[in-house]
Amino acid sequence: MTVEVRPAAVPPDQVCISAVTPTELMCGLKQLDALHRLQVGVRQFLKIVRMLTWDAEAADFYAEIRHRLTSTGQLIGELDMMIAAHALAAGAVLVPNNVRHFGRVAGALAVVKWV
Repeated sequence: MTVEVRPAAVPPDQVCISAVTPTELMCGLKQLDALHRLQVGVRQFLKIVRMLTWDAEAADFYAEIRHRLTSTGQLIGELDMMIAAHALAAGAVLVPNNVRHFGRVAGALAVVKWV
């Protein structure tokens, strides 16, 4: 299920990221010029946002997601599967850039599109 929400409507103490997310963000920064405005913004964000640690429950969800997507020939990126698994394990809402991409992950994954 996807819902549209404005970021300002979410209290800061309700925002967190997976321990996997910085890897995804830093890989994206490597593709940008060193002076790009996102270089500073992303690094500042990573210093202040609460980060969830990867645990055994997240690993179990990951194994299930990977098995299901591999079986159906609908794989998404490894890090994306890990982030989705972490959201499921934490009972968190996922706010990805590519909402449709995460629609392949069946189950109770709640996805929000920030507008």
